[in-house]
Amino acid sequence: MSDPADPAGDQRPRKRVRNYGAGRVALLEAAVRVVARGGLRKLTYRAVAQEAGVTHGLVVHHFGSRDALIEETVTHAIRSSLSVSVLGLGGDGAADFATGLVQMVEAGPDLQAFQYELLLEARRRPELLPHLRALYEEYFETTRGELSRLLPGPPGRGLSRLVFAALEGLVLHQLVFGEREVTEEALTELRELLRALAGESVEHREPGEPEESGGSGEPGEG
Repeated sequence: MSDPADPAGDQRPRKRVRNYGAGRVALLEAAVRVVARGGLRKLTYRAVAQEAGVTHGLVVHHFGSRDALIEETVTHAIRSSLSVSVLGLGGDGAADFATGLVQMVEAGPDLQAFQYELLLEARRRPELLPHLRALYEEYFETTRGELSRLLPGPPGRGLSRLVFAALEGLVLHQLVFGEREVTEEALTELRELLRALAGESVEHREPGEPEESGGSGEPGEG
């Protein structure tokens, strides 16, 4: 019996695909991967079904319409992004700001790429803006909270946005170019700037030289 979602008489051999699971979350994660590779315009029932290794009809059963598929994929990606964000982890000082950023990108490149695709698509689909704004307002607020904790006075909106934009740009560049070590160097410089703003003593280091961790900094300790 043929799949009712396929054109009648289509007997072409099917490509074997890996089955990631038929549950709703598995389908949403497959949808994120589809968008990360091809943009939101490539998000179709058939593309998700092939990525997840399930039938076209099962994706239709779970979501009912392409608009619902897009809506739920965006919501799922936003929740996932917030859960893995390195902001708001509450380190001891500026030296701990955004630790784990490099690892976050390496662990979930598709999720990060999805957000950039969503940013571009929102220029063409204004209905996506409320979802996107909700995500970024959360990021902005968390950045403001972290800076408030690190700096002697409340940070202005411009400073909070500047710091977040630096982090977002580093994520994008690591996604595109790799160069983990460059990201680490840039984060070191950003932390030095925050330490200076916080009034912490800053020792000069050559570019790329790692920050010291632990110890009181007294001579002879190591």
